[in-house]
Amino acid sequence: MQVVCLDLEGVLVPEIWIEFSKRTGIAEFARTTRDEPDYDKLMRFRLGLLQQHGLKLADIQRVIEGMGPMEGAREFLDELRSRYQVFILSDTFYEFADPLMKQLGRPTLLCHKLEIDANGFVSNYKLRQPDQKRMAVNALRGLNYQVMAAGDSYNDTGMLMAAHAGFFIHPPESITKQFPQFAVMRNYADLRAAFDAAGRALSSIA
Repeated sequence: MQVVCLDLEGVLVPEIWIEFSKRTGIAEFARTTRDEPDYDKLMRFRLGLLQQHGLKLADIQRVIEGMGPMEGAREFLDELRSRYQVFILSDTFYEFADPLMKQLGRPTLLCHKLEIDANGFVSNYKLRQPDQKRMAVNALRGLNYQVMAAGDSYNDTGMLMAAHAGFFIHPPESITKQFPQFAVMRNYADLRAAFDAAGRALSSIA
């Protein structure tokens, strides 16, 4: 059997922190996993900025409530789910994701959790487990699934390496140069075709 694992931000929905940066006018929030490969370093930087500017979880959630999927993302995901089991593997947080998951038809999401203090400030974050995307793919492989995956950032490369077939979608050139082994897809039609071709190839050797 075959499953597909997808990143969320930059693949199906816009980058939450970039949108937050635009709304607050604080440019530093625009730094994402496309820029910083060390996720803990990136999150500590974000938590420091939130504290510095007195911003709460509710401030971030208000921005997210005004966001929606990328153009064509819902249709792409619906079609994909009609043929494969699909898992969204993301380094976002459950406290962020619910409005976006609703708009995407509530696919299965595996991500992390935030710790919120009594005043509504984000005090810390809790990983579901370190390197969770790669670990999830390895777990699915251990259940005898053939896994195909797509992402756009540094934190997706472990997942792509662990999958039977991995692809970039909407990636920055700086990352594709460092990981030339992954074919680059620029739109959902191409990614859908790549999954189908990989699925056929994997079926033939199963």
